Amino acid sequence: MSTALLERIALFRGLTPAETKALALVCRVQVCGRGETVFVEGTRATEMSFVALGTVKIVKSTPTRSVILRIVGAGGPVGIVAAWEGRPYPGTAIAVEPSTVVHVPEREFFALSDRHPEILRQLLQLMMRRQVQLGQRVSEMTGSVESRIAQALLDLLASAAKADGARAVVPLSLTRQEIADLAGTTVETAIRIMSRWGKEGLVLTEEDGFVIPDVTRLRALVG
Repeated sequence: MSTALLERIALFRGLTPAETKALALVCRVQVCGRGETVFVEGTRATEMSFVALGTVKIVKSTPTRSVILRIVGAGGPVGIVAAWEGRPYPGTAIAVEPSTVVHVPEREFFALSDRHPEILRQLLQLMMRRQVQLGQRVSEMTGSVESRIAQALLDLLASAAKADGARAVVPLSLTRQEIADLAGTTVETAIRIMSRWGKEGLVLTEEDGFVIPDVTRLRALVG
């Protein structure tokens, strides 16, 4: 695989050119179209995986519906907690848009972290943040549907938005079903709320993402 893909991943930017080249030789590259699966919930994690290009969602299945636990953009890790602990993936990873995922074998990753302790420190920090985010997602699900959708969009703002004063653009096209899965609601409810918000000028849906004219108005809906 190309070393340029590894250089897109923050965790590996401190490696020497020789180390990057050696790591590239053992990595597996997975190119996915929108809607294609990266890994499946319940299968054992045997690789440390990172999104080099595109965006991936982590979906948790429940008896009644699916819930998106998180959306990971370029440079971010997916399934690292499961891989670290050697247990099954807690959710299914699916490409939200055309994406490229780099999979690093466990043995090579941990051998590399032995030589570069800073990689291990960064990984532990990422894992701690993920656990905190998961706890926040659970608590967010207790609010009203409107507040949950608003919070989901605000979370996307924090990771992928382009801000211009009070106005912000989320350059990520999501279906109404994906918005429903982010908020833990039905697609019919998501359609109704997003349609009303569009008429009110709160959230404008465009072909390649969302425009939020005034972020403070959206933030006010979060209870």
